[in-house]
Amino acid sequence: MFSQAEKAESDAHSQTGTPQESKPLSLKWAHPIPVPETGCVLVATEKLDGVRTFERTVVLLLRSGTRHPQEGPFGVVVNRPLNKKIRHMKPTNMELETTFADCSLNFGGPLDASMFLLKSREKKIKEFEEVIPGLCFGAGNSLDEAGALVREGVLKPQDFRFFVGYAGWQLDQLREEIESDYWYVAACSSNLICGGSSESLWEEILQLMGGHYSELSRKPKQDM
Repeated sequence: MFSQAEKAESDAHSQTGTPQESKPLSLKWAHPIPVPETGCVLVATEKLDGVRTFERTVVLLLRSGTRHPQEGPFGVVVNRPLNKKIRHMKPTNMELETTFADCSLNFGGPLDASMFLLKSREKKIKEFEEVIPGLCFGAGNSLDEAGALVREGVLKPQDFRFFVGYAGWQLDQLREEIESDYWYVAACSSNLICGGSSESLWEEILQLMGGHYSELSRKPKQDM
């Protein structure tokens, strides 16, 4: 992964959010889980400090890689906004140039393809793949459908978050990285992932996980 990772250099910070979850007193929660699953997050450990592409990142796993034998796990980094809007990139796609021109861009990972996340609220949207309840994803080939749904009033441009690049692994590769303590694996509430931006998503998830995870969130960075 690191050979792929080093090719992505981005000016980026962090991102989080706040829509809906079931219990009123625990709208934000996170806890460790033993193995990756679709919709979980990979939280970078201190072993990735100094690896610029991934240090202190949170990766939302869009697919766990267990459904299709030929496809490995992949996801997007959800805490690195690029502080640019789509129109600043002079897009050639008509939907990006018009419907989504004022949407913010995020660094999604070192591999070359763009993705978007979509807050679907209480309803499923058949055109897109659901990751966790209330959150779907799409890629460049879904932009026409996305734009049509905005024009029909089903969705708003603010429901979308766009990502430049994505993170991907072979199934064994991710398993080995987790066993080597490069990533913590966690389940978390959707309102930690959706919504507005924050500089502290990485710290917030670790603190909610408690114990030694919480201690790590307060440690200064260690350069490798």
